[in-house]
Amino acid sequence: MDIQTVKQRFGIIGSNAEMNRALEVALRVAATDLSVLITGESGVGKEFFPQIIHAYSPRKHGNYIAVNCGAIPEGTIDSELFGHEKGAFTGATENRKGYFEVADGGTIFLDEVAELPLTTQVRLLRILQTGEFMKVGSSKIQKTNVRVVAATNINLNQAISESKFREDLYYRLNTVPIVVPPLRERKKDINILFRKFASDIAHQYRMPSISLNDEAKKLLENYSWKGNIRQLKNVAEQISAIEETRDITAEVLKKYLPDYDMPHLPMIVKENNSHSETDRDLLYKILFDMKGDINDLKKMVLELSSRNDAASFNSNSDIPHFTSSSGLSLPAASTPYLVSENNYHDEFADSEVVDDIPPEEMTKEKMLRDQILRALRKHGGKRKEAAKDLFISERTLYRKIKELGIDEY
Repeated sequence: MDIQTVKQRFGIIGSNAEMNRALEVALRVAATDLSVLITGESGVGKEFFPQIIHAYSPRKHGNYIAVNCGAIPEGTIDSELFGHEKGAFTGATENRKGYFEVADGGTIFLDEVAELPLTTQVRLLRILQTGEFMKVGSSKIQKTNVRVVAATNINLNQAISESKFREDLYYRLNTVPIVVPPLRERKKDINILFRKFASDIAHQYRMPSISLNDEAKKLLENYSWKGNIRQLKNVAEQISAIEETRDITAEVLKKYLPDYDMPHLPMIVKENNSHSETDRDLLYKILFDMKGDINDLKKMVLELSSRNDAASFNSNSDIPHFTSSSGLSLPAASTPYLVSENNYHDEFADSEVVDDIPPEEMTKEKMLRDQILRALRKHGGKRKEAAKDLFISERTLYRKIKELGIDEY
């Protein structure tokens, strides 16, 4: 079957290679009874693929039923899918056929299949394995012969790891996977789709069709389209209905893309437990603490210099014992080794600090060891609290303690 014919029949627009590949897979699998799992973001048009599969399958003369699993309350989902017997629950005044019984010999499309409760997933797995099911409130086993096509916009592998979706059901549904690309990856199709939507609206409401200038077209292509085709159609409808001018510029278009200029937020990166990443995180922590120590030392030196009493500055007994923000105890008498005599003012340069400490004393291992010891002592040896203070996991802290040979703290 020619893909172009399929596109014309189902109103699919565009020439994106990934979309064409998805359509080819749908057509090839249509002649079989294999289960199909369609994945893709919300609004990409996943609902067209089960219709194509059914229309070009031997089951095309049977029933086609589309079920939005996320729209049915958890308490009634089993009754909707598998039916119920009279008196099975309050309000069950008569026997009722479920979708799987009605769709016998045809195709059933389970949209948002990841929303199914775990108990319902067990029932669905049984149908996929044996074709058997029981109505709610019945002990009689019934048979059904249906083709199951499912779709979801949720990462099912993650749902499995969170125990929200059964792994065995995933492999039963995912016999043939079809991935529908998001609109932002179909840049060449975006303007064609926009023109189609604008033309349809103009024809429906008998108004002149809107058109975009070159700058607006470029803006349209580079937008992220989180709502995909559904959002694009909505924007075309809004502009057609609200704007008096039919020639749309980029400035006008921006008004209908409210988050266009919103800066990208930083990504939250999961902890990397590799040695290099852990060591780097600890070193950052040490450097931040050292910065706090230096700032505190600045304040202390400025206070001492303001006394204008050289004798008090050179006498260890007159200089107070000072504790830094990181918990490191620093006697003021050690200050001359850390700070140059001519740098008492606020213009301290980081390059003029810690000039006289021997290089071997500032090795990475020693810095890590000292930082871990300070954190452990601060929290009385409690590793969990110390790990939080160091911004690492307790498991990573335990490993570093063993690597650095820290026995007593």
